[in-house]
Amino acid sequence: MNDNNTTASNRLLWKLLRKHVSAGQMTGFSVASLIGLVIVLLALQFYSDIRPLFSSDDSFMKQDYIVLTKTVSSLGSIVGASTEFSQNEIDELAGQPWVRKVGRFSTPQYRIYGSLTFGNRSLRTYLFYESVPDEFIDELPDDWGFDPDEGRVPIIVSRDYLALYNFGFAATRNMPKISENMVGMVPVQLMLSGNGRSRTVEGRIAGFSNRLNTIIVPDSFMQWSNGQFGSGEERLPSRLIVEVSSPGDKAITEYTTAHGYEIAGDKADSGKASYMLNLMTGIIVTIGGIISLLAFFVLILSINLLMQKNSRKLQDLLMLGYTPAQVSAPYVKMVLSVNSAVLVLACIVMLVCRSLYLPALSSLGITGGSVIVPIVAAIVIMGAITAGSVYAIRRKTLSMWRG
Repeated sequence: MNDNNTTASNRLLWKLLRKHVSAGQMTGFSVASLIGLVIVLLALQFYSDIRPLFSSDDSFMKQDYIVLTKTVSSLGSIVGASTEFSQNEIDELAGQPWVRKVGRFSTPQYRIYGSLTFGNRSLRTYLFYESVPDEFIDELPDDWGFDPDEGRVPIIVSRDYLALYNFGFAATRNMPKISENMVGMVPVQLMLSGNGRSRTVEGRIAGFSNRLNTIIVPDSFMQWSNGQFGSGEERLPSRLIVEVSSPGDKAITEYTTAHGYEIAGDKADSGKASYMLNLMTGIIVTIGGIISLLAFFVLILSINLLMQKNSRKLQDLLMLGYTPAQVSAPYVKMVLSVNSAVLVLACIVMLVCRSLYLPALSSLGITGGSVIVPIVAAIVIMGAITAGSVYAIRRKTLSMWRG
C-alpha cells in the first residue's frame, strides 16, 4: 500500500511540475550531448582499431627506437673528422627529456670471413656484424647468448637482407630461395682472424629483426672475440640506438640537427606520422569533450530555469511536508532518462559508423580492437554529467527548502 501511495504521489508531483518543461531545451541538450559523445567514442574506437599500427612488432608505425650516426661530410672525410660518439656526447644525449635509454653498437676489431652452404653450392664473402645490448633487440631468440666452450654463435639478420637475397642475389645467380623457417637450417661458418690468431666458429641464423637494419651477434660473443682477436679495448661507438618516448617530437629533430646527427632510415618520418596520429586523436577527443561539457551546462541551465519557473510550487510542496528528495525526484528521473537514452544512442551510432570503416581497415590486415574502452568511457562521461546534474538539482532544492 505504501508503494502505491508513493507511486501516486510521484505521479502527482510530476503533473504539477512538468508544465514548464521545455521540449526544445531538452532536445537541444540531447542533440548536443549526443554529438559530443559520438565524437569522443568514434575517436577512441578508431584509435583502438588502428592500435596494431603502433604496437605490433612488425608494424611500420612502431618506431620507439631510433639509430643515430654522425653526419659524414666531404670536408670532414678529407680532414679526418671523428665519426665516433664521445662519452660526454652520450651522457648529454641520455640526459634529454625525450630519451629513455641509450645503447651502443659494438663492432669487431678483427677480420671476418663467412661462408653459407646450400646443398652443393656455397656463398663466401667477407662479413661484418655488430652487437647491441639485449634489451634493444625486438625479437630475442630463446637460445640467445654465447659459450666459448660450445663455439656456436646465434645470429639475427634484418628481414630486409633476406628479401634482398631472395629477390636480388638469388634470382640473378640461380641460387635457391630460402624462407625464414628454412634459413635456420643453413650452416654458417665464421672464420675469425686477427691479433696473430685465427679460429672458425659455427654460426646459425636464429631470428630476424625489423628494428635493426644490420647483422647482430650476442654482446657476450663480441666481447669475447674482441678480446681474442682484437685489442680488447673498448672503442667509442659510431652508432647509437636510442629508445625515445615520442618518436615524432620535434625536439628530437632540433637536437639531432643542432649536433650534426643523422637518424638512420625513414624512422624519423614514420615516427612523425605516429606522433601526428596520436595528436589528431587527442584533438578530436578534446573537441568531443568540449561539446559534451557545453551540453552539460545547457542541461544545468535548463534545469535551473525550469525550477525557477516552478519555484512557487516547489516551495508550497516543501511547506506541505514533502522532503527535498521527493520534490527533486521528478527532475532527477528526467535527467536519468534523457542521459540514458543519449548513452544508448551514442553507442549505437558509434558501432554503426565502425561497421562502415572496418572493412577498409580489414583490407590492410587490421582486425580491429575492442569496443570495451569506448563504451566504458561513454558510461564514465555520462555518469559524470548525470552526477553533476543531480547534484545541481539537489542543491537548488535544498536552497529553496532552507529559504
